[in-house]
Amino acid sequence: MYNIQKMNYGYKITFGDFMDENEMKNWFEASKVALQTAQPGFGTFIDMRTLKPLTPEAQKYMQEGQKLWKEKGMIKSVVILANSITTMQFKRIAKETGIYQWERYIDATTNQNWEKAGIDWVQNGIDPDK
Repeated sequence: MYNIQKMNYGYKITFGDFMDENEMKNWFEASKVALQTAQPGFGTFIDMRTLKPLTPEAQKYMQEGQKLWKEKGMIKSVVILANSITTMQFKRIAKETGIYQWERYIDATTNQNWEKAGIDWVQNGIDPDK
């Protein structure tokens, strides 16, 4: 399951449950459409608290999607997670695609203010790691 919403700071993306290769490909194609009108300099808030770890095939589309979002002007992103395996997987993918330095990770199981902290990063540049 995925959802892409336009927000005042950029975009909110929700990923949930098990996403196979086909559903991740659908997200990649939907991202192309959503980003047609994107103005460079936007932030992205990604809620993947319920997302299960991705298969290697699905990871390929996630990698291509991350590259696309960066190419279209994403300058900051925050990822909200609640699973240590998914957290490790997405940190690795972000390093491979070159977006790691602009991305922050918030563990929703230990940070009750995860939504505010995430929006503060993408909208105001307040680093949740500090």
